[in-house]
Amino acid sequence: MSKSEQRSIADDEQPPIKKKKNDTSNRSITGISGGAYIPPAKLRMMQDKITDKNSEEFQRLSWEALKKSINGLINKVNVSNIKDISRELFQENIVRGRGILARSIIMAQNASPTFTHVYATLTSIINARFPQNGELILRRVVAQFRRSYRRNLKDTCLHSVQFIAHLINHQVAHEILALQVLTLLLETPTDDSVEVAVGFLKEVGQKLSEVSPRGLAAVFERLRIILHEQQLEKRVQYMIEVMFAIRKDGFKEHPSIISDLDIVSDDDQFTHMLTIDDNNTKALEMQLNVFRVDPEFEKTEESYKKIKSDILEDSTDGSDSGSDSSSEDGSLDEEAEDNTELEIQDKTETNLVALRRTIYLAIQSSLSFEECAHKILKMEFTEKDYPEICAMIVDCCSQLRTYEKFFGLLGERFCLLRKEFMENFEALFAQQYDTIHRLETCKLRNVAKFFAHLLHSDALPWSALSNIVLSEDTTTSSSRIFIKILFQEISEYMGLTKLNNRLKDPTLAPFFEGIFPRDNPKSTRFAINFFTSIGLGGITDDLREHLKVSARQLSQKIQAEQLAALNVNSSDSSSESSSSESSSEERQKKVVPKKSKKKHKKKEKKGKKAKKVKKKKKVKTHVQDDYDSEASSDDFHAKAVKSTIVQKISQSSTDDFKPSKQNNGPLAKENDTNYADSKKEYAQLNERRKTRDGKEHDIRDDIYEKDYYSSHRYKGR
Repeated sequence: MSKSEQRSIADDEQPPIKKKKNDTSNRSITGISGGAYIPPAKLRMMQDKITDKNSEEFQRLSWEALKKSINGLINKVNVSNIKDISRELFQENIVRGRGILARSIIMAQNASPTFTHVYATLTSIINARFPQNGELILRRVVAQFRRSYRRNLKDTCLHSVQFIAHLINHQVAHEILALQVLTLLLETPTDDSVEVAVGFLKEVGQKLSEVSPRGLAAVFERLRIILHEQQLEKRVQYMIEVMFAIRKDGFKEHPSIISDLDIVSDDDQFTHMLTIDDNNTKALEMQLNVFRVDPEFEKTEESYKKIKSDILEDSTDGSDSGSDSSSEDGSLDEEAEDNTELEIQDKTETNLVALRRTIYLAIQSSLSFEECAHKILKMEFTEKDYPEICAMIVDCCSQLRTYEKFFGLLGERFCLLRKEFMENFEALFAQQYDTIHRLETCKLRNVAKFFAHLLHSDALPWSALSNIVLSEDTTTSSSRIFIKILFQEISEYMGLTKLNNRLKDPTLAPFFEGIFPRDNPKSTRFAINFFTSIGLGGITDDLREHLKVSARQLSQKIQAEQLAALNVNSSDSSSESSSSESSSEERQKKVVPKKSKKKHKKKEKKGKKAKKVKKKKKVKTHVQDDYDSEASSDDFHAKAVKSTIVQKISQSSTDDFKPSKQNNGPLAKENDTNYADSKKEYAQLNERRKTRDGKEHDIRDDIYEKDYYSSHRYKGR
């Protein structure tokens, strides 16, 4: 047997060497085992055994605990507990673990992009206290966007731009970064790039419209050009059109920051001027994600404790908790409990919908109005809910095809029980009348009958009718139908006499000034015609009397003015005739040759014609003005005025037809015969005028007849 064979047999006979337990413990601590899970109890025992806090083993254990706590807090954050999570994060050394924090936030955002606004708010809170952490998160997100854009990873790219958009909304990043991202995406448009740009615009559009409206307008102009080119898919084109509609609405459905997450004020925020072209890989500080031994570990921990105490004191200054706690964890819990209660504004109106549902079910499940009123009052609503109860009763009444008296009796019962309901129904009457044009005819009829029931039963004060102003300009077709049905229903309940007495009540007269207007004759006639057309002309007797009295006074004024004008005209005509006679006598005394006498007579005739034409024009204008002014007055006074004017005209016309004493020439006989013929014609026409169908004729006919007589008078000449 050789020596080599003897050695191999000896080796086989030796027992295997056992590994020591200390080696496994050291490997688990140092991480050689590949980061195996260590139970918390065993981890505490291992930390207690280590006395040197600057040793590598202790630092690694604290690093693992820090990483575990940061990841756990980031995974638990949401809208409701973000303030508590931020306080717990500040208790951990996020200066040492800023690499872990940045990686954890970015990974959580990629895993659940619907919570992007929450992670962006958390980043803004951390950035206000530690700007280096905020800058590191922003740099890594921008680097992730650039990397995914080069590799055509649409989902990762979309998540990155959403995170960048919300960081811009919280002013962690400058808005120039958003314009650079949009320019890059729309420079060479593809289906994916335009889709990412639209998703980015939805999140950051409202903020850009506030800080950079010109840049936003340029982006939308570029989108319009892309849409007109029609080189993309129909789906992407539709997304662009939807984006224009969102912009038109002012980004109401996509606010930049919701009210619950508006925690950090603008003055406390630190904005980083970071561009998309910044390709500094060293600034990403990827080495911070991995454990490294810190030779001055205790000093850094002590310095962070001071910073932590300052931050937590500042955050708890606004709280009302004055109690001291034994430990920091206990104090934070007490401060969170003792914070002042916030008033929650329910913008979804869930409480209002629930209230309306309960009222509707109570109304529909009741057999009588008394049972319904008892059910609603038993629910013990507050005074804030009274307007909604009244509105719900009116809405339920209007939704039916026909009016049911159940709702009128229910409203009457509420008005008689409490004054608050009566005031709410009165306000509701004014609101319904102002918006009556929005209702259909069926709903309008039901609402009018409902309020008519409340008025006739005196459950609703009649002062509510002061909201109605009845005129052609202030009413629409819907409001006239409403007033018609309202008053017809009241007259059916009360009767016309009782309604008339109520409307004539002097204590309620100020409230009915709009229904029975007296300031304008046009509105007065409109009101009279309206109520007469709906069969309630009996309530307009006072308006008719008022209109007659006002018309009588107006006609008397007009008549006095016309008579004064006629007297002035008659005195002027008599003075002109006397002056013409005296001048003609003086001319006859003078000796003039025959030829010159003929010329002189012709001139006199022309002068007389011109004077008579002037008189006729004056009479025409006065009579026409009188007729126009008298047309709107009372018939009786109009007839009296017309008869006086006709007498004046007839007197003046007969005076004009009398033969002149100065006509002693060779044409005198001819003039006399013409005068006789014209006088006969005038008498015949005058009789015909008086007996024309037994009716009063138009005054202007006299003027035309007078022109006819004057033309016949000078026909012979």
